[in-house]
Amino acid sequence: MQTNVMEANIGVVYLVGAGPGDPELLTLKASKLLAIAEVVVYDNLVSAGILALINPDAEKIYAGKEKNRHSMEQVDISQLLVILAKQGKKVVRLKGGDPFIFGRGGEELETLIQYDVAYEVVPGITAANGIACYAGIPLTHRDYAHSCLFVTGHLKDGDIDLDWGSLVRKDQTVVIYMGLGALALISEKLIAHGMSEMMPSAIIENGATSEQRVAIGTLTTLPSIAKSRNFKSPTLIIIGEVVTLHTRLNWLKSMPALEILPSIPLQQVA
Repeated sequence: MQTNVMEANIGVVYLVGAGPGDPELLTLKASKLLAIAEVVVYDNLVSAGILALINPDAEKIYAGKEKNRHSMEQVDISQLLVILAKQGKKVVRLKGGDPFIFGRGGEELETLIQYDVAYEVVPGITAANGIACYAGIPLTHRDYAHSCLFVTGHLKDGDIDLDWGSLVRKDQTVVIYMGLGALALISEKLIAHGMSEMMPSAIIENGATSEQRVAIGTLTTLPSIAKSRNFKSPTLIIIGEVVTLHTRLNWLKSMPALEILPSIPLQQVA
């Protein structure tokens, strides 16, 4: 059930992608909705600069998820959206990146449909695209990669539930969300399934923010590099020959005047 942004006197939930961090990557539609929202339920990865664009009269509810620490369980977040909408409020569910790419937007949308809540989905630049770009790593390139695969590095029952064979293919870039804690295991599994130990690999911390850090290595060395440099979440891992382009295409490093607002900490914003 879609609804128009300008409808009045009706509860509605907007699932909005906030992009990878830089507030200037927010879509015009998302910015417009933040300005008229009555309630904003936001995630951990939404930057402080984007939160500053929220209607000052709006209620802000933090619903972030971090490793081993969830401020709210997913089922509770979905139910909260229903309750707020049933109260007749214009609700923005604000998610880092894109709502439908490892953002659980589909689960929330299913709940809204179940309870006959009006909704609209506003896409955002996903972390894979935005952060790779800010790191100077094109995800595809005619000389290096003809395909790109997005996967999640979340652990399940002590292991990672991935189709490893599909990840080990010629001329392919693999982008791993939420994989820092399992980086050593990911490296081990990929090598065991035939990927070269010398495959160029990158890890990016706080991508598309003023605190962005990039480390380059190989499939074998990246886990130790990340550990020695004390990389912390949020991170994005990119594996593939395109990583070799980082040194030449790292445009952000040559633009020191570019002002990007930080993404953390956010808990104090609410």
